[in-house]
Amino acid sequence: MAEPKAPTKEAYEAPEIPSPAFKSLEKRRTNKYALCCATLASMSSVLLGYDYGVMSGAVLFIKDDLHINDTQVEILVGTLSFYSLLGSAAAGRTSDWLGRRNTIVIAAVILFIGALMMGFAVNYAFLMAGRFVAGIGVGYALMIAPVYTAELSPASCRGFLTSFPEIFINVGILLGYVSDYAFRRLPLHLGWRFMLGLGAIPSVFLGISVLAMPESPRWLVMQGRLGDAKRVLDKTSNSKEEAELRLADIKEAARIPEECNDEIVPVPEKSHGEGVWRELLLDPTPSVRRVLIAGVGIHFFQAVSGNGAVVLYSPRIFEKAGITSKNKLLGATVAVGFVKTIFILVATMFLDKVGRRPLLLSSVAGVVLSLVGLGFGLTMVDTHPEEKMLWATALCIAMVLSFVAFFSIGLGPVTWVYSSEIFPLKLRAQGTSIGVALNLVSGGVIQMTFITLYKAISIGGAFFLFAGIASLGWVFFYAFLPETRGKTLEEMEVLFGKFNWRESIHSKQATATTNGDVQLGAKDYA
Repeated sequence: MAEPKAPTKEAYEAPEIPSPAFKSLEKRRTNKYALCCATLASMSSVLLGYDYGVMSGAVLFIKDDLHINDTQVEILVGTLSFYSLLGSAAAGRTSDWLGRRNTIVIAAVILFIGALMMGFAVNYAFLMAGRFVAGIGVGYALMIAPVYTAELSPASCRGFLTSFPEIFINVGILLGYVSDYAFRRLPLHLGWRFMLGLGAIPSVFLGISVLAMPESPRWLVMQGRLGDAKRVLDKTSNSKEEAELRLADIKEAARIPEECNDEIVPVPEKSHGEGVWRELLLDPTPSVRRVLIAGVGIHFFQAVSGNGAVVLYSPRIFEKAGITSKNKLLGATVAVGFVKTIFILVATMFLDKVGRRPLLLSSVAGVVLSLVGLGFGLTMVDTHPEEKMLWATALCIAMVLSFVAFFSIGLGPVTWVYSSEIFPLKLRAQGTSIGVALNLVSGGVIQMTFITLYKAISIGGAFFLFAGIASLGWVFFYAFLPETRGKTLEEMEVLFGKFNWRESIHSKQATATTNGDVQLGAKDYA
């Protein structure tokens, strides 16, 4: 990939939205066609959210029915993330080869098969086999939904639409919690099977509805199908002028000459994913290297901030806090799902108004405080086992709800929005899959070791550890992640190319004291 040109002074002082055509979009309603397509694509996230949420309660009944120990519980819960690695890795190449839309269909089929296998599992080994298949589908869905949505969305509402996968993950988690609560009174051998098998139903609707969606215009351009891409852009843009601007940007990124306007044109490098790993890992430009570090870093800190432990082990956390009834445990878990869903909806309203960076920083700060409060409450309950400390129990419940609220308003959705929009066109699918893969590995380690971890350092100590890691994440985000709100996908490489990381912490002060000298301004950094 060619080295990006050095930015001029005008580039630093350019407005956040590059042209009047794009600026006018801020006052327009979200394109309805793009909204429908983003909604359908993000439906795959419901299935993976459901899988995460339902297992947190179902494992209580699986443990009693199949007589498994805590180590087997950790393996059952945590291995989904490692299985998802295979799906995420395959999805990057599949989406470059077959297209983004067909990859979503593949994800729905795999998730359907996995849910049925878990629902009909007769023993622990068969259940693990179903978990493996479901994990492949989860990896596909995690990678492809945000990529497809980002490539289809106009810059003016990309943050809003690209947050849809995270919204539907939270909706799925809530539905999983509700399913646990609804089937809790069934006979022991039937209840958890209904809980897990119910996840097959939404995948049928997803697989059929996705066939009515268009292909990503950026993938179409990479294949030289300009006519098809133009028709999709006409439908997903708010004006003909905007569609033409978007097409011109994509053609430039794909190295197609501006004068080429035929229905089908030859492309310099027809992309099926060839050479991507070399440009990403072996010989990246400075801007691509920075993009990769940003994408990998944000996924890593999201995964190790404790969210997986809270989502998958919330009944056990509430049990450690002093709640013993299974009905009350599952009821409190449903409350977690409601709070997560409500606050992710709030976040979508501000992603394109406030920006990614302010939401992310305020979210992580709230996550740190919540984890410290939860660690303190659990420590008090743990160190006074003979006392009924209602205040500490109430504090633990409040801090869990506070944690999921702060996580959902920033760190949850911004991670997927940010990582799906910063990679250059040719590298987007594989670059995103690297971030997702690290997210899955890191999250899988947390999920598979949480019980062992809290037995070793106490459950309160485990959440103090998560708080320390999240604090490091805040420093990383503050120092290394520029604001991307309002930038087109084709501008990202230039944005990261001119982003001076070593001087980023001092950039605002430098800008304020130089009275207009060429510096990295607040619009590009904060």
